[in-house]
Amino acid sequence: MRSRTPDRLCAEAVELARSAAEEAALPGQVGEHVEVAADGDRVVTHYFLCLDPGYRGWRWAVTVARASRAKHVTLDEAVLLPGPDALLAPEWVPWSERLRPGDMGPGDLLPTESDDLRLEPGFTGEEEPPPNSAVSEEMTELAEAEDADVSAGPPSAQPVAPARGSISALAEELGMRRARVLSRYGLHSAADRWDESHGAKTQMAQAAPASCVSCGFLAPIGGSLGQAFGVCANEFSPADGHVVSLSYGCGGHSEAARMPKPPRPAPPVIDETLVEPMPLRDEEGEDEDLGHA
Repeated sequence: MRSRTPDRLCAEAVELARSAAEEAALPGQVGEHVEVAADGDRVVTHYFLCLDPGYRGWRWAVTVARASRAKHVTLDEAVLLPGPDALLAPEWVPWSERLRPGDMGPGDLLPTESDDLRLEPGFTGEEEPPPNSAVSEEMTELAEAEDADVSAGPPSAQPVAPARGSISALAEELGMRRARVLSRYGLHSAADRWDESHGAKTQMAQAAPASCVSCGFLAPIGGSLGQAFGVCANEFSPADGHVVSLSYGCGGHSEAARMPKPPRPAPPVIDETLVEPMPLRDEEGEDEDLGHA
């Protein structure tokens, strides 16, 4: 167990600690002695106020120690540490947590991780479809187990909502029971508006790494407009929740290059930072023949 009572000789070595702090700091930046704390048996840290305006609330910490049964106190280290009321920089937050919807601009690239929970593998070309696919074996068995409820008469003559599995239910899902639908003029007008706001000619699309047609965040839409448009489902994209052209794009593309992690340098085999002194004169003081004229 370490002693919590400062060693007497180490605690009295205030001047030794002050001289070490003044040597490490700029002239006139070491203030009064404010505290002494025991770090262990015969190991004590002295704290001095830092008078540098840029380090408000910081303190010079000088650690001294002595050997067992020794009377001589030696210096361990001198560092600048924050005090209880020190002015500190805000805690660093990774960019992935700082990013908010709407922060992305033209030319910005938002890498997506390979394990992004918002994405999942698409069609791989394998014979066996994924379990949640509409053509999987499980979904086929469920569809065959349902009995079709065929109702007589046109869909408009049905008194109540059609039951699931009936022809009327299929017409309801396809939008065939509406009294009116978009005309060709209405389709073209909508397509022109959407392409103008989120199309290939926008500044964001011009600086994008790829188009929306290959993005995993694109939610397809039905009908004839689905051949050229979809809905963006990336919350960090400026087009989130908007109908976008398949030729549109932004830096939040799902297949954007992932941010590479900084490589770890291998430990040096030969320490080339050491300096080996080479004398230019021999012991008798005569110049060595170094091969110069």
